[in-house]
Amino acid sequence: MKTMLRLTACGLALLSALPLSAQDGEEPQDEAGEERREIIVTGRGLDPALSTGIYATTTLEREAIVAAPSGRIEDVLRNVAGFQQFRRSDSRSSNPSAQGVTLRALGGNATSRALVLLDGVPLADPFFGYIPLSAIAPETLGTIRVTRGGGSGPFGAGALAGTIDIESAEPGATQGFLGSAAINDRAETEATGVLTQRLGRGFAIASGRWDRGQGFFTTPEDQRVPATARAAFDSWNAALRAVAPLTDTVEVQARVAAFRDNRTLRFEGADSFSNGEEASIRFVGRGDWQFDALAYVQARDFGNVVISSTRFTPTLDQRRTPSTGIGGKFELRPPLLEGHDIRFGVDYRRADGELQEEALNAVTGRITERRRAGGATGNLGIFLEDDWQIGPLTLNGGLRADRTSITGGFYRAVTPTGALVSEIVAPDRSDWAVNWRAGALLYLTRRLDIRAAAYTGLRLPTLNELYRPFVVFPVTTEANANLVNERLEGFEIGFDWQPVNEVVIAVTAFDNEVENAIANVTVGPNLRRRANLPAIEARGIEASVAAKFGTVSLDGALAWTDAEVRGRGTSADLDGNRPSQTPEFAATLTLGWEPAAGWRLAGTLRHVSTQFEDDRETDRLAPATTLDAFLAAPLGGGVSLVARAENLTDEAIITRNQGGSIDLGVPRTFWLGVRYGF
Repeated sequence: MKTMLRLTACGLALLSALPLSAQDGEEPQDEAGEERREIIVTGRGLDPALSTGIYATTTLEREAIVAAPSGRIEDVLRNVAGFQQFRRSDSRSSNPSAQGVTLRALGGNATSRALVLLDGVPLADPFFGYIPLSAIAPETLGTIRVTRGGGSGPFGAGALAGTIDIESAEPGATQGFLGSAAINDRAETEATGVLTQRLGRGFAIASGRWDRGQGFFTTPEDQRVPATARAAFDSWNAALRAVAPLTDTVEVQARVAAFRDNRTLRFEGADSFSNGEEASIRFVGRGDWQFDALAYVQARDFGNVVISSTRFTPTLDQRRTPSTGIGGKFELRPPLLEGHDIRFGVDYRRADGELQEEALNAVTGRITERRRAGGATGNLGIFLEDDWQIGPLTLNGGLRADRTSITGGFYRAVTPTGALVSEIVAPDRSDWAVNWRAGALLYLTRRLDIRAAAYTGLRLPTLNELYRPFVVFPVTTEANANLVNERLEGFEIGFDWQPVNEVVIAVTAFDNEVENAIANVTVGPNLRRRANLPAIEARGIEASVAAKFGTVSLDGALAWTDAEVRGRGTSADLDGNRPSQTPEFAATLTLGWEPAAGWRLAGTLRHVSTQFEDDRETDRLAPATTLDAFLAAPLGGGVSLVARAENLTDEAIITRNQGGSIDLGVPRTFWLGVRYGF
């Protein structure tokens, strides 16, 4: 925390010293009184490289981001072919530690296999690897660029299934002030405020969001007991971001943020919390020698109370899991060769944390065991990449070397009197790994591009997977301090076709295999253990269509994936099974109508096919089809009426099924609110 506060203070002090005193409307002049070139400060990172089009990439613009029927970022991301959370539940009704995100059906546990960045900073929790979705306010965002596959290169370790690159909105998008408030038919509320202030040639944006409500019953009516509770939630997030020019071509970006999320799941007293603070500072140079230099620090914590499903009293108090993530990146793009876009640089990330929990007697409530577990992981990467443009052909080649380390790992359980019950002291280990990617994009005609790529990737096991056992009653899942890194090998081929100006169609066929895939493997009745499977292979097709005819638009995406566990030897009994929580087919279709400025009416139809809760395919999650709606209507004076509907058909969305014990997703929900901007 002290490190974060020091970085925050340094960043704000630096910004306060920048030349921000020029008044709005004044044109800067040199000593001779000559007018100088206007400096445009955007707050973005460097422009996407030429190779972005080589890999399967989807870009979501602000208009789609702020029009999600649920008002939450995971709902926005579901519009991308292949996007998947570990569970179908959203960030109001799931355990925060289960909010892993992945792409291409490469799931299997709650850890993220996709790298999620916000203004270049990785968002994954340092201990668990989940994404704090409730800490991301869609109203503050400008674009989201999702790249599936292509995990190596300058993105960093962790981009095993792809990268979700989120950028904050430019000052013009959020106006001077943007505020919204809404209430739903369960009297749950949400409120957001975004204040933008021009500071000479720079700007600052302060934002905050607060969501709270009693929630809905995730437990089916026929399984409820007197101790059954609604999925109550109370979460807030706040951020301050400032951007200013240092020179005509260099700008500095600083950000500080904090969030807190409290939830209750299934039973009274089954409360969880997650919170975090972070600070980052970034220097972006857009001259002939372009560069991006970033440093960040994160402090996170998590706690959870496990309630017995027979006595309905606490059996485990996971009271704290403090963790810290620090890191940075430096990327340089020198103008060395004509027709080449060369990038090279280095990035680093270190995560450390410690679980602190007590096992409780379900009858007396007394502590029976005290447990501590934790350690640190580190990753130092060096990368080099080149995009070479030869007329209508763009070639890409990248090489990356990573030094990974796992240190200080331990698990220790003692009695209340301090007597040792069990202890694991894991040996320190480190390794070097080399990854690569290569691809080509050919502009075959003015309306047709074809592309092909091959790549490898890397992901370290998280501290959670290595050292933290957990219980989702009645199943206990053990940690495994001997887990090794996951490795990806994959290739894809696809095309982008614009048959007419108003329609764009993209199709990608892929084959990805994750060796040493970490999964929760059943080892006995109600007992699982994290283990490295020989491999998970996912082959499939992703497709998307975007069309706009006057005031009517259509956006659709689908993913069909044949995902299988490759069980050679120790996991032969799982050979051919689908990884847990991975659907074979998922599709989304949004039809929108914008009859005039400020108006928008849209409906979104989604379908996800059957999934399995467990690795042995014994607990089935039935397919689900949902219909959502969104309406924005201007009332005048900068005020708009906003109406939203989730799951209009009240589909029963099964999010968990363990031996018949079921949790459900969001039921039919109506929201009504106002949005004000000036």
